[in-house]
Amino acid sequence: MQLPARIGKYQLEEFLGGGMSHVYRATDTVLNRTVALKILTEAGCADADAKARFLAEARLAGNIAHDNIINIHDFGEEQGRPYIVMEFLRGESLKEAIKNHRPPDLDGKLLIALQIAHALEYIHSKKIIHRDIKPDNIHIDANGKVKLMDFGISKSEGLELTRAGFTLGSPYYMAPEQVLGRQVTNLVDVYAFGVLLFELLSGVKPIAGESVERLFYSILNEPLNLEPLEKAVVPEPVRDLVARCTAKTPADRIQSFTLVAEQLEKQLNQPAARQSRADPAPAAVDRQWRSWVLVAAGAFVVVISIVVAVSEQFGIFRWILPGAVAAAGAAVLARR
Repeated sequence: MQLPARIGKYQLEEFLGGGMSHVYRATDTVLNRTVALKILTEAGCADADAKARFLAEARLAGNIAHDNIINIHDFGEEQGRPYIVMEFLRGESLKEAIKNHRPPDLDGKLLIALQIAHALEYIHSKKIIHRDIKPDNIHIDANGKVKLMDFGISKSEGLELTRAGFTLGSPYYMAPEQVLGRQVTNLVDVYAFGVLLFELLSGVKPIAGESVERLFYSILNEPLNLEPLEKAVVPEPVRDLVARCTAKTPADRIQSFTLVAEQLEKQLNQPAARQSRADPAPAAVDRQWRSWVLVAAGAFVVVISIVVAVSEQFGIFRWILPGAVAAAGAAVLARR
């Protein structure tokens, strides 16, 4: 689409990317606000399944309201091509954050994971399965606020859009039952979250392969290697949570994001975690202050000793000695 262009009241200003649908930065000319407009391509409109998924996304996402889920402002159709208008997000994807080692600390990573868990807990309460949980579909702003995005292949209760013999989802994050083409439940999101949490905490994907076939073989047959989490000094309860989320048999997984969130909150409320997010304790500050005083006093005494040695011959020793005594007294106080 040649820019600038106009769709209804929306002025399209910048192409942001996409595949079967294209996303643009746009301006709502009535409300004078920046939005993101997602429109199905002509090729997408020609594919009945792609168009059905796009329309389903508009209906599903339009009925969702949660702090950690992208807001849908509007949807409509332009010359037979459906479009969705969303809030325009500033920041970066979780994929970019992981690549750039942000956030660097464990608590920051767990806070991101907790927000994702709350978003998924909410959509599951609405009988919606996302089915494409991956770092690309998680957005983080400059303040660490998380937004879950892209409901393009989500499934609501009673709605099935998957072609026979065709699996939807991103291979690295697909649960075994998705690979096998079996009926999916909300536990496929739990599995994908476990893989995402592994990657968030360690910086590497838990499953590797040079082909989709090799990836699928690993998902179906090979146990998850938790060593990268151990090297990243991830606490055992969190490693256990990853293992429980990614169990190959759905019945062996942790059964809801309510339970996932409880485990993450429990870890964040550990004394060590609380201390890392709080200001230094007064006692620690006091000890640090005393140490600086001691160092300063010691340096002062050394300087005074040198000055005394040089100035004694000039008869001013009597003025230097009281300063040295005062410095020594300060050092004694600092050590208490």
